[in-house]
Amino acid sequence: MNFKGGFLLSSNKIKMDIYQILEKVKRTGKIEKGTNEVTKAIERGTAKLVVYAADVEPKEIVQHLPILCREKKVPCQEVESKQKLGIAVGLPVSASSIVVVEAGEAEAEITSLK
Repeated sequence: MNFKGGFLLSSNKIKMDIYQILEKVKRTGKIEKGTNEVTKAIERGTAKLVVYAADVEPKEIVQHLPILCREKKVPCQEVESKQKLGIAVGLPVSASSIVVVEAGEAEAEITSLK
């Protein structure tokens, strides 16, 4: 799901593109991993984009992220797989959530999600 203007929207095209955006950020920007780090970045105002996985169990681990993002006006995207999310950011393990703190060369793509 994508946060836009106070609403969460879902689009398969956005879900496909989000992995590509994250791979570009991994090469040229800065990503922090883990729900605790993501939450801190949102609260500190350093978050440019938040991405979390839909298949996280229990859901309570990530359910506060879209709410925080809405309050702080940070784009928030849900993807279907924590395994794919981990792979996209170069982890050998799955990732429940990640935050982009420096967009690098993906600045334009992230801005278009807002």
